[in-house]
Amino acid sequence: MATEGKPTVLVVTPMPAAPTSAGNRRRLSATCEALRRGGFAIDLAYLQHEDQVYRRFGQHPPTDAAAMAAAFDRVFSIPAATPIPLKTWTGGFTIDAWCPPELDAFVAWYFERHADTCAIVVNYVFLSRCLDAVPDGVLRIIDTHDRFADRHLQYRPFRAEPNFFYTDRASEAVGLSRADMVLAIQSAEADYFRGLVDRDVYLLPPVFAERAKFRAPGRLTRFGFIGHGNDPNLFSISKFAHGWAASWRPDLPVLVIAGEICGSLNGLDLPGVQLAGYVDAVETFYAGVDAVVAPMLMGSGLKMKVAEALSLGRPVIGTRIAFEGFDTDHPAHRLEGVADTVAAVLSLHDDPDALATLTAACADLLARYNARAATCEAAWLDAIPRRSARRASSPAARAPAVSTTVGAGIVVREERSLRSLPVVDEDGGILVATENPSPATAREAGYAPERRRWFVSPEPDGGVPPAGARPALHGGPVSLSPEWIHRRALPRAAREAIAGSLGEAQADWRADGRLIGYEADGLTVVTCVPSFLVARTRATAAFLLGDGEAARELRLTGTAALARSPGLAFAATRGELTPVPASLTFEPLEIDGSAAPIPAARETPSRPKAVLFLSDDLVGLIRLTPAGNTRLEVQ
Repeated sequence: MATEGKPTVLVVTPMPAAPTSAGNRRRLSATCEALRRGGFAIDLAYLQHEDQVYRRFGQHPPTDAAAMAAAFDRVFSIPAATPIPLKTWTGGFTIDAWCPPELDAFVAWYFERHADTCAIVVNYVFLSRCLDAVPDGVLRIIDTHDRFADRHLQYRPFRAEPNFFYTDRASEAVGLSRADMVLAIQSAEADYFRGLVDRDVYLLPPVFAERAKFRAPGRLTRFGFIGHGNDPNLFSISKFAHGWAASWRPDLPVLVIAGEICGSLNGLDLPGVQLAGYVDAVETFYAGVDAVVAPMLMGSGLKMKVAEALSLGRPVIGTRIAFEGFDTDHPAHRLEGVADTVAAVLSLHDDPDALATLTAACADLLARYNARAATCEAAWLDAIPRRSARRASSPAARAPAVSTTVGAGIVVREERSLRSLPVVDEDGGILVATENPSPATAREAGYAPERRRWFVSPEPDGGVPPAGARPALHGGPVSLSPEWIHRRALPRAAREAIAGSLGEAQADWRADGRLIGYEADGLTVVTCVPSFLVARTRATAAFLLGDGEAARELRLTGTAALARSPGLAFAATRGELTPVPASLTFEPLEIDGSAAPIPAARETPSRPKAVLFLSDDLVGLIRLTPAGNTRLEVQ
């Protein structure tokens, strides 16, 4: 991308810019598009916050590093090594609870090397601490997205606690005061921020150009909802779906739910409701429905799903909350809850005149909204100082570095590239792990977005592996793919072969364990382990490692906390991994209704050396000693 001579803005974000599969990503994209229209070059710094959170829930993080590299002048990837707390039992998170020190270090590093950058835009107030590392003369901007003070109060009617950031007014004021300029997505929040801090507050609703012409449907046969699996979406569409199903008859339209949210609605089997799953292109979804429903019961900011539907020519029916920030007085845009929204759909679905009136109101709404958004955008862009910076063009993308190893009946293909979406390799391999570098390693590499990834496939034609060959999947911290734990997509032989290699990887926790029972049908270990393992709150795979033996997958059949510590070592790289003394019981894993005994268990009871644990975003290792010994050194 040729950007020589353009002033540069650094954009810091805790979510990937691609794919734009959620409202916060669409906001990020819209703000960056505005900067480009204003003549700015953009460097993107992605703090891997969402990557960490998705992996902790056993999911692939939806990230397209190649698309980001193509869209921005430079892209920097910042590992979020510090665990991000998802819950707090106080009145709110402290303002910096979600801002890891790795981000502060990156911002200082960046401005040491890119002195001509004229401004920094930080997405979300909870990352505001990094602005303290910005040198004088650089404009500091926070794009708020939402108001976070007392956000948890919205959850009380649902008897729930938020899984996203919230704080109090004083803390939000502290964060916003670190900026020179604050961006608000809708006017009510702009007024709130102006009353909170003495800073320049700019209203910046995103521009949503008309991408498809409005066409009034004569009748509704399918109406839809597409969204990310956040709490406001889950609470709102789940309640609406049940309300719709209670009223549905075969002559009524079908509610189609699409997007990442479908992964959190597993088991939702209701009459008149269809789960379409994740869609690669939102245009395909909107082309398949006659109208869109936005039955939002909670949430702040601007509902990007409403603006997106309007930009793609679909009439929208929704609650007052869904249309906050839009200038509308149509009754179908000011509904109070589920019952009102269901009644509105029932009233409109076979009334062509009413549908035509609604569609015309939506077209007029979009035109007025975009005119106002364009005026706000121009005012904001004029306020950003421009300082020319001659810069070299972005380096050409490097070809993937690939190596292959063969062993134990599998082929491991190691690739260093930008390819980051959960894809199957072109040779048929399954993505099993992604490099997770430490902050120090990332800094040494210039925060490059390329990562090592490992794909595994069966060895073709049952070939004989070269002498001494073994699958290689270690050398540093790695993030495992959910296929390991939740879906077991690989054959057991492949899983066991790779597990043997992972025993040499950097573990998140290590412990000594005393082997107190070992037979062909199972083993029992006394040790100290993280509390989640005793409580069985995370899906976990376990493998027995032995000297000279292939790894053997086990099933954890029993855990029991011990009243007294066995005096065995425990070490962890993460502070929230609290050790608990426990006994663990394992059995061979059953495959196709049968379980093979552990090899040579009776004859060589001292041969097992470790049990490897794989649980979503964690690798753990218990090094074993027979009952007669008391301690092993944990390295």
